[in-house]
Amino acid sequence: MGHYGNLANAITAQSYNIYSLFIIVSTAGIPGAVAKQIAKYNALNEYGVSKRLFHKGLGLMAIFGIISAAAMFFFAPQLAFWGGGDPRQIPVLRSLSYAILILPTLSIMRGYFQGFNDMKPSAISQFIEQLARVVWMLLTAYIIMKLQDRNYLRAVTQSNLAAAVGAVFAIALLGFYYYRQKAEMDELVRDSNNAVEVSTNDLLFEIIQQSIPFIIIDCGINFFQLVDQFTFHRFMASFTHLQFDQIENLYALFGLNANKLIMIIVSLSTAMAVTAIPLLSGAKARRDRRDIQKQIENTLELFLFVMIPASFGMAAISTPIYTVFYSYDPLGSNVLFVSSFTAITLGLFTVLMAIQQGLSENILAIKYLIVGLIVKLLVQYPMIRTFTVNGPLLATNIGFILTIILSLQHLKVKYHFNLKRTLHRFLGILTFSIVMFAVTFVMVFVLGRFLPLDRRVPAMIVVGISVFVGASLYALASLYTGLARSILGQKIASIERKLHIIND
Repeated sequence: MGHYGNLANAITAQSYNIYSLFIIVSTAGIPGAVAKQIAKYNALNEYGVSKRLFHKGLGLMAIFGIISAAAMFFFAPQLAFWGGGDPRQIPVLRSLSYAILILPTLSIMRGYFQGFNDMKPSAISQFIEQLARVVWMLLTAYIIMKLQDRNYLRAVTQSNLAAAVGAVFAIALLGFYYYRQKAEMDELVRDSNNAVEVSTNDLLFEIIQQSIPFIIIDCGINFFQLVDQFTFHRFMASFTHLQFDQIENLYALFGLNANKLIMIIVSLSTAMAVTAIPLLSGAKARRDRRDIQKQIENTLELFLFVMIPASFGMAAISTPIYTVFYSYDPLGSNVLFVSSFTAITLGLFTVLMAIQQGLSENILAIKYLIVGLIVKLLVQYPMIRTFTVNGPLLATNIGFILTIILSLQHLKVKYHFNLKRTLHRFLGILTFSIVMFAVTFVMVFVLGRFLPLDRRVPAMIVVGISVFVGASLYALASLYTGLARSILGQKIASIERKLHIIND
């Protein structure tokens, strides 16, 4: 977008926060609830009930998608006014409404496969969705900004329409997987116990009852982002003399630019979270306390093993990677540096809320979320007043950290999972991540003496070399000390054999 980059990103960020809220409400938490209930009935060998549950959920999702898409399309002017007062949001919001029409159906199809603990279709569909989305965004942006009239607002609108394009490709792929596995699923239905009698109304009530807490919890990060959207402009204007577009540029730095990059690594935690829900739900249905403890420990340790080094690594390369995706901007790089550590709290919040949802502790999870949100509201102004553009990120961290502490304490007291072991492994992960961060940071600094970090291609080379060295260092340290084996188990045995590593 060139000169219009930050303005375009600010419009996108504000529209996306509203869009995300609509997506969560339009899906009504039903995909997560369906995955949880399917896992429950599958654990009881009631595959027939699971099948009916999925079909009823599909119909419900189609209705919710139509209603939500229509509401967003026709009320776009009012939503733009409430979301910052920028009329440029109206066509962007309307372009996003097409995705809302499709995404509820897509999400419940993913929930169906996750309920069967089959993560492959969901994972591949997410990749295809993002690939189609990126291709559409780049293609339309190039045509409009290079070959046509350089109307940046039209380019932003088309870029956001990419969400619907990606969803269409993902649904087509999931439909292919569904019909390919239909014979196998039908056989499971025939061999079911058929001991549980559930009426259609009871199934729908069960879906809705389970979904309401999912709505609130899934909106957690969006609530925090909406606090930023509704307060940042007003608070900054109250103690500075910056113009509206100048504040918009600052908002874009953390509201979209940095947020877009950290959500790449936060999505790793989301993938782990959706995996944990059906596994914990199945263990809860079987009343297998030891399996619950094991799932909590494994989920937390796997999250820490992946998320901590990913966040530290992104912080170390914040300057060159910001140049690669946007342009050279010391302030933008600084915001990305802070945001990289915020990704840890966002991810851990997501995982812990998923664990509590899987254990049917939705109300308690909502209470912890509300406490964190209240704290965020209380510290928002002093944080912005003190740290300006980094203030919202620090306020978010404070709120989420409190929620995380409350959730961990509860899980430790009620389920007696081995927190001591998890903390011990966390210290190992943190130590290796700090060493990796230091080495990578120094490497970026040294390479920056020879390759200009304010140009995209040299910055890309620096990112590639630094990521390779940092990731290799962390991986080797984890393998040779046995940390990777203790968390990942036998899955890495082949790698250890190739490197002649012996960990008994």
